[in-house]
Amino acid sequence: MKKIINLPGDYVDEMLKGIYAAHADKVKCAQGDLRCYCTAKKKPGKVAIITGGGAGHLPLFLGYVGDGLIDGCGVGGVFQSPSPEQIYNIAREVEAGKGVLYLYGNYTGDIMTFDMATEMCEMDDIACKSIVGADDVYSNADPATRRGVAGIYFMFKAAGAAADEGGSLDDVLAAAQLAKDNTRTVGFALTPCIIPEVGHANFELAEGEMAMGMGIHGEPGVWNGPLKTSRAIAEESLEALLGDMPVAAGEEVALLINGLGATCLEELYILSNDVTELLKARGVQIYRTIVGEYATSMEMAGASISICKMNATLKRYMEHPVDTPFICQR
Repeated sequence: MKKIINLPGDYVDEMLKGIYAAHADKVKCAQGDLRCYCTAKKKPGKVAIITGGGAGHLPLFLGYVGDGLIDGCGVGGVFQSPSPEQIYNIAREVEAGKGVLYLYGNYTGDIMTFDMATEMCEMDDIACKSIVGADDVYSNADPATRRGVAGIYFMFKAAGAAADEGGSLDDVLAAAQLAKDNTRTVGFALTPCIIPEVGHANFELAEGEMAMGMGIHGEPGVWNGPLKTSRAIAEESLEALLGDMPVAAGEEVALLINGLGATCLEELYILSNDVTELLKARGVQIYRTIVGEYATSMEMAGASISICKMNATLKRYMEHPVDTPFICQR
């Protein structure tokens, strides 16, 4: 294992200390708990949005905390859920008079955490509602049980904009639901990654092999086999995406090409070009393309492709300015 660390057990807390030190004008911890990561610019009179999940996915989840997006994030260990107490303490810190929306990935541990935090908040008369990202097409045929991966970006954007516009808790939930209903993702891995406290790869791939549909924690995909070209990967991915959520000729989508941690931007843009050409050949219009790292898996090589079908409301949410230590759009 070659990593720039001190003790493996200090990996998450020392990372958080580094972020707080570098971005003290934008983020802070609640009640002295490093893992209760909150915006430093609480905005009175708006719905507070809280997310959470395991470390190892930057900028997901904590990287979305900031102006126009999320108000707080519970940070767990690498690929581990935060605690209910952390989410509850964050809610007490960021709630600003209009309730709290919990918006997080569809994973069993996280669901248990946020359900318990909701019960704790209700005892303090803090109104809470929840929604989970579940955009990973390959993870299950049943949309209700799919994993939440990079497509949660669009839910964060929609909910954050609706909250910033002064919407009610129901309005913000509806904005997140609109993005969720119109977003699908597929992904693939080229290499495993190493969790610091474990010290070895979390799965194996042979030289020249890829894993289509691999999850961001190393969950099994739909097939392992010889590495395909970017164009072939794009073709297979779009067949899955558009087979699950048809997009008619003339309709518009936002496209997110997300790197998983160790794939260079040059390769992501090659993939983006292939996806763009294939979509245009189908008559699909591309409203906006976003390329970069938005939901990673430590140093895993690979990428994911997300599409979000646009309408006038989602376009407005997409244009809303945001500013976090990791994501800025003005």
